[in-house]
Amino acid sequence: MNAEAQMREVKSLAADPDWWRGAVIYQIYPRSFQDSNGDGIGDLLGIVERMPYIASLGVDAIWISPFFTSPMKDFGYDISDYFDVDPMFGSLADFDALIETAHMYGLRVMIDLVLSHTSDQHPWFEESRSSRDNPKADWYVWADAKPDGTPPNNWLSIFGGSGWHWDARRCQYYLHNFLTSQPDLNFHCADVQDALLGVGRFWLDRGVDGFRLDTINFYVQDAELRDNPPLPPEERNSNIAPEVNPYNHQRHLYSKNQPENLEFLAKFRAMMEEYPAIAAVGEVGDAQYGLEILGQYTRGEAGVHMCYAFEFLAQEKLTAKRVAEVLNKVDEVASDGWACWAFSNHDVMRHVSRWDLTPGAQRGMLTLLMCLRGSVCLYQGEELGLPEAEVAFDDLQDPYGIEFWPEYKGRDGCRTPMVWQSDNMSGGFSIHRPWLPVSTEHLGLAVAVQEEAPDALLHHYRRALAFRRAHPALVKGDISDVTVVGDVISFLRKDPEETVFVAINMSDAPGAVDLPPGNWMQIGAELNSGGTSPDGRVHLGPWQPCIALKAP
Repeated sequence: MNAEAQMREVKSLAADPDWWRGAVIYQIYPRSFQDSNGDGIGDLLGIVERMPYIASLGVDAIWISPFFTSPMKDFGYDISDYFDVDPMFGSLADFDALIETAHMYGLRVMIDLVLSHTSDQHPWFEESRSSRDNPKADWYVWADAKPDGTPPNNWLSIFGGSGWHWDARRCQYYLHNFLTSQPDLNFHCADVQDALLGVGRFWLDRGVDGFRLDTINFYVQDAELRDNPPLPPEERNSNIAPEVNPYNHQRHLYSKNQPENLEFLAKFRAMMEEYPAIAAVGEVGDAQYGLEILGQYTRGEAGVHMCYAFEFLAQEKLTAKRVAEVLNKVDEVASDGWACWAFSNHDVMRHVSRWDLTPGAQRGMLTLLMCLRGSVCLYQGEELGLPEAEVAFDDLQDPYGIEFWPEYKGRDGCRTPMVWQSDNMSGGFSIHRPWLPVSTEHLGLAVAVQEEAPDALLHHYRRALAFRRAHPALVKGDISDVTVVGDVISFLRKDPEETVFVAINMSDAPGAVDLPPGNWMQIGAELNSGGTSPDGRVHLGPWQPCIALKAP
């Protein structure tokens, strides 16, 4: 593409401020995507190298997990410099090349901002812990011990144990919702908020098109540091923490989900509005109130544009009934907001293994995802049908998995390197031993193998994404008439241009569905959409969809 054509493409990207609504976003975990320099760790130029492949999927944007300077205790989610690229991933010049290349291919770039906490090696924290009266003394959440020396309250870390860590320099505890090396910033301090808004501006000035905001409901904690109440056993679930983690034993009434979160998000949204066509997707981590928070944080124009909760990232297998429950709950508590759906990401077991999906089920689930109201995040490798990799304890890198092994094996199984080819043990990811071993089970599912197989899942992903993009009702339309009959879920998607009926048989047994009244034309043959039989019903095979367009 010549320079003039490239500029036309970039201008067309900036022209639609509503681009995020219904967008399909491809998540890249940079450590595991492509190694360009042979050190066994993926990097930014590796992403540049694979940009043609990403574009070939038909996605609208990429989301890149953290690549900032970091001691890597939590693999980039512990940031020590918000304004630079960690050398293992490359340089700011490499990032500029990534932005330019992505835009050339018509792809927007969203980066992962971790604002709730920093690394304990961040200069802000090093200054803050040095004394109780330095200029950044209140930039983190510090508290005195109780008279008996124990932590100031009962808050727990999502990574296990107390949420407080004693610091001998200040003779105080500091709050950490995650690792002890990830101290929480104090959002009650105006200077902290201003500094974080400056982080956003820096990357927007550099050309990013938006942000994935990590754990946005963890930003602000109760100023009075009140104890969390216990959570009754019958209300507990393992949506965001494994069952073996006592974090599930509390109702996190005061340690997160505070109303002041909305005040900061309004400032962040106003900052984004200074730039054209910018969007943010927030991660909501809450096992009981995730959808309610999604509704609060995406309502109107003062929060984030869209959020994803963990309902479809949970261990619980998705059934027609469960999908309908979630959709109806979203309609109840977030009808004015916008959801972003995902089945897999870098923090959960890959959904092929989590739900034990057959090849047909993988196709049916993707078709369902492409027909839901909301935006979509796809995680690298799910288009290949990669199962969760088995990682031996001696190869584990994830501190979460090491802490709770073997009952919970951590997140390394979904973070193993992307497989590009099958003829070497690193799957074409690197010429060096990768930072995590490549699963031998994955090699037969490599991109090069699937490109040559017309019936491969990779091609179904491309067809499903193209189908979604071709129907405005599926991208931005309303959803209504959510119905479950047996194992078949159905609903209508409507916009001013068209009405689409969608039904999915979410089981391994045959099912049947009736079309709504009206004149309907079958569409989606490329997705194996079923048509009407002589008895007037649509009979569906296992995991088969029926998609129909209403005639004018």
